[in-house]
Amino acid sequence: MANTFKVVTAQGITTEDQIYVAGGSIVATIVLGIMVANTTTSQVTVSVKLVSDTASRTHSGTNSGANNTVHLIKDAPVPVGSSLELLAGNKVVLEDTDELTFAASGASDITISIMEITA
Repeated sequence: MANTFKVVTAQGITTEDQIYVAGGSIVATIVLGIMVANTTTSQVTVSVKLVSDTASRTHSGTNSGANNTVHLIKDAPVPVGSSLELLAGNKVVLEDTDELTFAASGASDITISIMEITA
């Protein structure tokens, strides 16, 4: 398996937008960090969601059901001229078809640092 570090960026996001989708020849994606920058002249709020329907794991019990869509952060304030670092040293694993979406109340930029693991 090969590991490839990448950066994914989006500029001027206001409405909910799909920023990254794991899949294809990618076995898994590790989200290493997420930075959000307020590019407006007033405070904005930002939200990041993990959209996942991964299911059918090989073991039984509570971890065998399908995943759900969850917020990594919801309506977090970002002051004028500031940025917000999400995850703060934690990591998030994305499986095949999982996606990250981003929304902001005013034009904001997002930068996602990832490591893709390919077969």
